[in-house]
Amino acid sequence: MHMIRRLFMYVIGLVVILVLGAYALPREVTVKRGVVIDAPVETVFLLVNSLKRMSGWSPWIGRDPAIKLVFSGPDAGVGATMGWSSVMEQVGNGTQEITQSIVNARVESRLVFGQMRPSVAVFDLTTEELGTRVEWSLISDMGMNPVGRWMGLMMDRWIGPDFETGLAHLKAQAETR
Repeated sequence: MHMIRRLFMYVIGLVVILVLGAYALPREVTVKRGVVIDAPVETVFLLVNSLKRMSGWSPWIGRDPAIKLVFSGPDAGVGATMGWSSVMEQVGNGTQEITQSIVNARVESRLVFGQMRPSVAVFDLTTEELGTRVEWSLISDMGMNPVGRWMGLMMDRWIGPDFETGLAHLKAQAETR
């Protein structure tokens, strides 16, 4: 009986440490990847400022041939909105709306994935000697949930490779235009 009680106390102690430790982790998590594209900034901007065009190089949309996309608002820029619905867990359901568009410099959008907190996706564009540098970022608020905070440690590993794939597709499209 003494052994069971001791084991129980260790388990409770571990849970307390994990919960309290979660609050030492950052609430906001950023995943960022970049690439230099051998194309003018105007060409790249057209591809990231339109959700319809973005669907052609997105690393997620191509995963589900049966994905349902719904576009609303303007074709590009602030207010352009895309909703998606997929039975595939890796794609899921959600919406994306462009909330800021600075010509040839920046596109920011609000992403909502199912029941998760909204995230912010940002494309920063800068002209370089070899073309256009694209920095793609995802900023997510992990909230006060300890499990969410621990999951935040995995975001770069989960999403980073998809960003790299998407940027490779974007590069290929922009450089063939």
